[in-house]
Amino acid sequence: MPEQTMRSTDPPTREQDDALIDSGLRTLDLEASGIRSLAVALQNGLRAPFVAAVEMIRSARGRVVSSGMGKSGHVAHSLAATLSSTGTPAIFVHPAEAAHGDLGMITSDDVIMALSWSGETVELKNLIDYSRRFRIGLIAMTSDDASTLSKAADIAFVLPSAREACPHNLAPTTSSLMQLALGHALAIALLESRGFTPLDFRILHPGGRLGAALTFTRDLMHAGEAMPLVQRGERMSQAIMEISTKGFGCVGVTEAGGRLVGIITDGDLRRHMRPDLLDLKVEQVMTASPICARPEQLASETLQILNASKITAVFVMERGMPIGIVHLHDLLRAGVA
Repeated sequence: MPEQTMRSTDPPTREQDDALIDSGLRTLDLEASGIRSLAVALQNGLRAPFVAAVEMIRSARGRVVSSGMGKSGHVAHSLAATLSSTGTPAIFVHPAEAAHGDLGMITSDDVIMALSWSGETVELKNLIDYSRRFRIGLIAMTSDDASTLSKAADIAFVLPSAREACPHNLAPTTSSLMQLALGHALAIALLESRGFTPLDFRILHPGGRLGAALTFTRDLMHAGEAMPLVQRGERMSQAIMEISTKGFGCVGVTEAGGRLVGIITDGDLRRHMRPDLLDLKVEQVMTASPICARPEQLASETLQILNASKITAVFVMERGMPIGIVHLHDLLRAGVA
């Protein structure tokens, strides 16, 4: 086994710090150059395969089966997750396990997407043979158009050559990033061509902060008697009682038909503070045409409204009528903020 590197107890010098930063910058620059060359290729040699791959996957009745060995395998695994979460059902099949029974996971309705930078990954042979035998669509992602994988595929992405960020040009770094980036480009093109919406996204992402942000505002609002409301013409004493009782820091002002015409906040109270405040009519203090939210609006959008307007609560409106109220604390509890 290699000898363990001795760790120095001396604090790093400025020169050592600079060397580390220079190394990091070189890596980013090399990987960025790989992405730039990929973008150029997508407008030229990769244009036709990209369009064909999107059409093949869109028309397939089954799933995308991604596969690869080593770093390409890790990328393929990630792409299966990205595709699945953006409306294109996908699974990862390990090429070595495929030869030991996992080929049975693949159906004639599927499309196989095999990743191999060299195009000569031995473990992919059984997967390639299986796809040809049963006429399963095969998309290749490689860097060699003369490789076994490229020649066998129905559609071949031949990625431009690029220097790895590894100083020895050995460890898959730039190449892995290019495979991942092209896979992401495919996933988003499929998403947009299918008209995949944030609501569709919510169905597939119900958990965590992302799921919370995709919750509808109507799911978080307080409705009915919980809403702080007074009618136009009432005295401010009643409005202040409603603010204190309901605990939202505001009260909505409605007209006779129930339509919301204004809002009174703590800020309005401070601006109108005077001895006869309690005897004033609510319309003398209210802010007309208050900012509102919609029930079908995503909770993340409602949070943006609160932040942009620097307010802590907003009424939820439907056809001009207040049907609920949402406070910033509701968004915090739901994990949106």
